Amino acid sequence: MPPFLTANLRWLAAGFLLLFCGCFGQTFVVALSGGAIRREFGLSDGAFGTLYAGVTLAAALALAGLGGLIDRWPATRVVSLAAGLLAAGAALLALSPNLPVLAAALFLLRLAGQGLMLQTAYTLLGRWFSAERGRAVSLAALGLNAGQACLPLALVAAATNLGWRGAWLGIAVLLVLVALPLARRLVRRERVPVATGGAGPSEGATRAQALADPFLYGLLLAMLPPSFISNTIFFHQVHLAESRGWPPEVLAAAFPPYAVATVLCLLLAGRLVDRFSGLALLPFYLVPFGLACLVLGGVSAPWSAFAFMLLYGVTDGISLTLFGALWPEVYGTRHLGAIRGAIVAIMVLGTALGPFLAGRLIDAGVPFSGIVTGMGLYCLVVSAAFCLVRRRLAAHLRGRRFAAA
Repeated sequence: MPPFLTANLRWLAAGFLLLFCGCFGQTFVVALSGGAIRREFGLSDGAFGTLYAGVTLAAALALAGLGGLIDRWPATRVVSLAAGLLAAGAALLALSPNLPVLAAALFLLRLAGQGLMLQTAYTLLGRWFSAERGRAVSLAALGLNAGQACLPLALVAAATNLGWRGAWLGIAVLLVLVALPLARRLVRRERVPVATGGAGPSEGATRAQALADPFLYGLLLAMLPPSFISNTIFFHQVHLAESRGWPPEVLAAAFPPYAVATVLCLLLAGRLVDRFSGLALLPFYLVPFGLACLVLGGVSAPWSAFAFMLLYGVTDGISLTLFGALWPEVYGTRHLGAIRGAIVAIMVLGTALGPFLAGRLIDAGVPFSGIVTGMGLYCLVVSAAFCLVRRRLAAHLRGRRFAAA
């Protein structure tokens, strides 16, 4: 076993577990039950998209207020809160008798899975590691890849045998009996990072300073597409399969090759971030995803799903490392929980619009293939724009210094 992994296995395993469990609240898992939920509750694509966008927006607002807890509370308490809310959301979804309860269940899943679990994992990793932050994030983020590789097919199989409600009840039980005790044990002991140059714990921006920085929103333009576009496509994956006559398991079967590509690029990106910085990768990492969307939007044969997932895996592997390493690199770690909470809330607000707008466009008769093609073009335009401004952006961020607060 490599020395870095051996010396830091406890903390890397904690990040891995939190990121794996966070998958239960992410769109690519929740949407697998979307068809059954729509049929049982009598919802159209647009109506379900509106409901999902609403609860996601509410979760984003709640996350903005809760994000700073990781800066003040012990890690064990934050982990208990996140895992408890996630389990409650899964149980509530399994038992939901009507739309208000369904909305509450989806809210808890989005707040805890998409929000608190990922927020806690990435903040702890950013705080625990400095000199080799890129490598640490890339190794822990394999938890997301593991979830993406096995959970879609596992949930489809569980729903086939237990029904979609039984599958979600099983998820709640596993979270309470297995994930929560193990996660609390792993995060109980803090790691002290080796100091490096740049913004550190005593020299980090406050949340107000970060939100007042106009370059933050330029960075978000580049960081939003992977989650925004993937949420939109995965949320409407049942519609995509039905409109093209694909079996429902086509996209689920395409996740393993995606996971392989993601893992390889994730590990490579960790090395590249430690060597060159996260900012250096920003202008290039969206290009494969842009091409992936053009293939999925323009080719109706089932192989396009596999090509899409493979190319998406390249971008997502780099994105997962960037999401963990870029923000502490730019704004330090002193108030990283509060800053990341605000950033994640903004990103979730943006991603919530994707399923909603796409659902409305589908109801209006716009082909989903055209929507996907447009999103691919957006990725390529953003990449070109960052190629033009990357030097100016890097110079600006290198010049930033934040006083201790």
